[in-house]
Amino acid sequence: MSASSPTTAAGPAQPPAWRTALADWARTDGAMWFYIAKALLAAFLSLAISMRLDLPQPKTAMTTVFIVMQPQSGAVFAKSFYRLMGTLVGLAATLTFVGLFAQQPVLFLLTISLWVAACTAGAARNRNFRSYGFLLAGYTTALIGLPASQHPDAAFMTAMTRVAEITVGILSAGVVSALVFPRYTGEQIRTTVRQRFGSFVDYVAAALSGQLDRAHIERVHTRFVADVVGFEAARSMAVFENPDTRLRSGRLARLNSEFMSASSRFHSLHQLMNRLRATGATTAVDAIEPYFREVAPLLTKDGEPVRSAADAAQAAEQLLAYRDALPRRIRATRATLEAHPDCPLLDFDTASELLYRFITDLHAYSATYASLSTATHERERWVEQYEPRTNATATLIAGIRTAVVMLLLSWFWIQTAWPSGITLVLTAAATCALASSMPRPTKMASQMAAGTAIAALMGMIVMFGVYPRIDGYVMLCVALTPFLALGLLMSMRPAIAGMGVGYCIFFCTLAGPDNVQSYNPTGFMNDALALVLSMVVSAIAFAILFPPTAPWLKRRLFADLRHQAVAACCARLPGLRTRFESGARDLMFQAHAIAADQPDVQRDALRWMFAVLETGNAAIDLREEIAKLPDDPRYASSMPWRRAIETMRENVTALFSRPAPDRFDAALATASAAIDATQAALAEFAPPRDERHKLQRILSHLHFFRSALLDPESPFEALNRNRHVPPQQGT
Repeated sequence: MSASSPTTAAGPAQPPAWRTALADWARTDGAMWFYIAKALLAAFLSLAISMRLDLPQPKTAMTTVFIVMQPQSGAVFAKSFYRLMGTLVGLAATLTFVGLFAQQPVLFLLTISLWVAACTAGAARNRNFRSYGFLLAGYTTALIGLPASQHPDAAFMTAMTRVAEITVGILSAGVVSALVFPRYTGEQIRTTVRQRFGSFVDYVAAALSGQLDRAHIERVHTRFVADVVGFEAARSMAVFENPDTRLRSGRLARLNSEFMSASSRFHSLHQLMNRLRATGATTAVDAIEPYFREVAPLLTKDGEPVRSAADAAQAAEQLLAYRDALPRRIRATRATLEAHPDCPLLDFDTASELLYRFITDLHAYSATYASLSTATHERERWVEQYEPRTNATATLIAGIRTAVVMLLLSWFWIQTAWPSGITLVLTAAATCALASSMPRPTKMASQMAAGTAIAALMGMIVMFGVYPRIDGYVMLCVALTPFLALGLLMSMRPAIAGMGVGYCIFFCTLAGPDNVQSYNPTGFMNDALALVLSMVVSAIAFAILFPPTAPWLKRRLFADLRHQAVAACCARLPGLRTRFESGARDLMFQAHAIAADQPDVQRDALRWMFAVLETGNAAIDLREEIAKLPDDPRYASSMPWRRAIETMRENVTALFSRPAPDRFDAALATASAAIDATQAALAEFAPPRDERHKLQRILSHLHFFRSALLDPESPFEALNRNRHVPPQQGT
C-alpha cells in the first residue's frame, strides 16, 4: 500500500496507441466515410419511401438527396429549405407558363429561357443558400415545364408528383443528417469564433511589437476576409439547427461586424504609425508608442492570451477601464508636447484618436465575444446585418449567358426533333445556373461533363448488366452502393469536386431505379449524350461569352470596390459602417476568388481594399463628428471651414469614382485646404473645451485623409506626381 502506483509516479496514464489512432482517423478520413455512409443511407431511405408511395420516379428523390446532402446538419437544413422554396416558386411558374403557352412551343421555350435567366441573375446577386433558392426556382421550371409541355393535360399531376419526390428526398436527407452521427454548424462556429479571436489577439500583439512585415500583414488580412465571408455563411446555416444557436444569432452577426471594425481600425492605426516613422515624425511616434505597449497585456489572463469567451469578459473589463482613462492621459502627454514648438501635434492627435477608437472597437468585440458564454444577453439586440455586394454587370451577364445557351439549344432541339432535346435544354439550364455561382465556372462545367461521362459508363453497367440479375430492395441497395460511393468520394476531393457533383446527380438521372423500370438502350445513350453535350456547350459559353475572368470584368469589380468609399462619403449614415465594411470585404473576396492564378491581381485587390477601408472609415468618422456639432452659426454648413471640408469630400468621391492624376492632385490639395481652414476656425472661435475636442477630432480625421492619400503603399501612389510632399504640421 505504501508503494506508489504507476499512474501517480509517472503521471496520468496515456491512452492506448490504437485508441489515439482511431480518434485521429475519426477526425480525418473517418469523417469522410461517415458522411458517405450517411448520404447512402439517406438516398436508400428516400428510394424506399418513394417506392412505397408508388411515386413514378423514385430516382428524383435519390437525386435530391445528393443535391442537398452536406457534412453539417445546418447546411442540409438550410439548403433543403431554400430548395423547397425554390421548387414551389418554380412549380407556380411552370403551371403558369404551361397554361399560357402550351400550344406555342417557340413562345414557351422563349419564356422558359427568360425566366431561368432571371433566376440565374438573382442567384448571382445573392449569397449562400438564398442563391440556391433562385437556382431552383429557375431549374425546376425547366425540369418540370419542358416534359409537361409535351403533355399539357397531365402537367398538373406531373408537377405534383415531381414536388412530392423532391420533398421525400429533402426529408430523408434532413432526418438522416440530424439523427445519424450529426455534425452541427454551431460547433464549427464556436471553433471559428475562438480561433479568430485568438488569431486577432496574436496579430495585434505581434504588429504592435513591430514583428510583422508587409507580406505577412497581407496574408493575415486575406485570411480575415475569408473568415468574415465564411462566418456569415455558417451563421446563416446554423440558425436552422437548434434554438440555442438562434438565441445567439444576433450576437454572432454583431461579432462579425465588430471584428471587421476592429481589424480595419487597427490596420489604419498601424499604417499611420508606419507613415509617421517614414516621414521622420519621431517626436509624435515616441510619445504614442508607450501606449501601444500597454494594449497587449490587456488581452491576457494570468499571463496567457485570452482564448475562451469566459476569459474574454475580463479582457473586456480591462479594455473598458483603459479606454475610460485614456483621454485624460493623452491630454497630459499632449500638454508636455505643446512645450516643444516644433512638435507635430496634428500627427500625435491623429494617432491618439485612432488609438482611442481602436480600443473602443476592441472592447466592443471582446464584450460581444464574452456574451456568447450565456444563453441570453442584451447585446443580442443588433439590427445591422452583413450586406454582400455583387457587380451588377456580372449579374446581368450571368442571366444573358444562360438565356443564350438555352435558346441556342432549344433551336437545335426544334430543328432536329431530337427525342432527348428536353434533357439537353433542361440540363443546360441547370449547369449554367449552378456554375454561374462558382468563381471558376468553365472549370466547374467541364468537370461536371467529365463526371457525367463516367456516370454514363457506370450507369450502362448498372442498367443493363446489374439490374437484370438482382431481385428485391436489399439487393438493389447492395448493387448501387459501390457506384454511388465512387461519386461521393470524388465530391469530397476539392480538386475534382465538380466531377463528383456531375457523377452523383446524373448517375441517378440515367440509371436510378423507377417503380416501372424500362430498358431502352437507345434512349439511355441519347440521354447520356444530351447530358454531356449540354455541359460541354455550357463550358464553351463560359469560356467565350463574357468569361468571368476577363480583365474588363475585373476592372468593373475593382470599380465596385472603390465605390464603397464613395458610399462612405455620400450614403445615409444609419448602419453605414456595417454596410461599408461588409461590402468592401465581400467584393475583395470575389476579386480574390476569380484571380486565383493571378497573384498580382489579388495583391491589387487587397491594396484597394486597404485604401477603401482607411478612407471610408475616416469619411464615416468625419461625418459622424460633424453631425454631433452644436446648432450654432459658427458650425453652420455655410461657414468657410465647412465648405472646405465639403469640397474635399467631393474631390475624394471623384477620385475613388475614377482615379486620375488630376483628381488625385485636387483631392490632396483640398484635404490640405480643409485642414488649414479648420485650424483657422479653431484658433478664431476659441470654443469651450468639449467643442474644441470635437474640432480637434475633425482635424485628426482630415489629417488621416491626407496621410492615407500619401501612403507609398497605396494604389494612389502611381497617381502622385510629387513623391516628396512634406508632412503637414499643425497645432
